[in-house]
Amino acid sequence: MIKINLLPYREKEKKENFAQQIFIIAGSFIVFVLVLAWLQIWITSSISKLENQIKEAETSLAALDKKIGNLDKYKSQKQELEQKLGVITTLEENRLAPVKTLDNLAMLVPVKDIWLVKINQKGSSLNIEGMGRDNIVVADFMKRIEGFDPIKSVDLISSKKTEFSGITLQQFNFSCVLKKGF
Repeated sequence: MIKINLLPYREKEKKENFAQQIFIIAGSFIVFVLVLAWLQIWITSSISKLENQIKEAETSLAALDKKIGNLDKYKSQKQELEQKLGVITTLEENRLAPVKTLDNLAMLVPVKDIWLVKINQKGSSLNIEGMGRDNIVVADFMKRIEGFDPIKSVDLISSKKTEFSGITLQQFNFSCVLKKGF
């Protein structure tokens, strides 16, 4: 005897397989959509964090630029002050130089023989005007001035006899060139 099964078990299996496949496809699609949504949220938050970091970096850069600007200003002020202090130091060092030079020049003047009337300095040029007892005293005074350390050279501009209070004197005018640093 042959038995025939009339129940549609193969169709039932096909329907179950089809339902499983649809469930797997739908589940995969839902997982794919969830992964895409998570990826979108993650990228958006990363972009937001990076933009915040850029804003913070820009604000700190602006603050640093301001500090650098102040630093440059302070450097230029410091340089100006150092320059002024250098000038003050130079002036302080050279403050007594003219006094010493005039004092030493006064020591060269023979008492009772030479009278200085005017001493004038412009740059490295020194002009000495005065009166002497005679030509020999004036020439001797000129040689003394030539031996004076701050003086480089002495030139006689004029020498003439003049009468002063009834006494004949030799009026002279010297032009001197000073050495550098005096």
